[in-house]
Amino acid sequence: MKLYYYPLSGHSHRARLFLSLIDMPFEIVTVDVGKDEQKAPDFLKLNSFGQLPVLEDNGVIVADSVAILVYLAKKFGRTDWLPEDPIAAAKVQRWLSVAAGQIAYGPAAARLITLFGAEYDADEVIKRSHDILKLIDAELHGRFWIASNLPTIADVALYSYIAAAPEGFVDVSGYSHINAWLSRVEALPGFVAFEKNAVGLRAA
Repeated sequence: MKLYYYPLSGHSHRARLFLSLIDMPFEIVTVDVGKDEQKAPDFLKLNSFGQLPVLEDNGVIVADSVAILVYLAKKFGRTDWLPEDPIAAAKVQRWLSVAAGQIAYGPAAARLITLFGAEYDADEVIKRSHDILKLIDAELHGRFWIASNLPTIADVALYSYIAAAPEGFVDVSGYSHINAWLSRVEALPGFVAFEKNAVGLRAA
């Protein structure tokens, strides 16, 4: 099993984190986005969108971080991470959609400005970030995990860009329930940290 991966990508980190949490052996193939290696012809054969991460599993190619989480949970029968019960599965899916929507256009986008000079309106994406973080913080009030009594792939999908939000000048220090949740994710067996960068609120 190979994971095509870029260390600064929160999408890549999601996939790597889940593989580690379920103790699944895999090989990392680093694709340097800074050199546009994701646009090389050989990579585009794996993912015509030219995006990371991509999982290669004995000839099966799975692109998109959330799709990889679902694939791995289903393939290895990890109903603890992705329940079969319709209601429980729907609760997980709700937060996978948030990860692909409000998180991508909030904390992830804010971080793209500081790391890569993305041409977004900083005030707008920081406001979006706080809008969704307030909702997530409220949802975590009185509970350990976002979608269930146990950690699920929803927690994995949300974690990376929320943990790295300060790199996009998004201050998470005031969200007590989120910070407790981040600590719980980081205490899980097999946890792998997302690489930190000295930008935004983390700048020296």
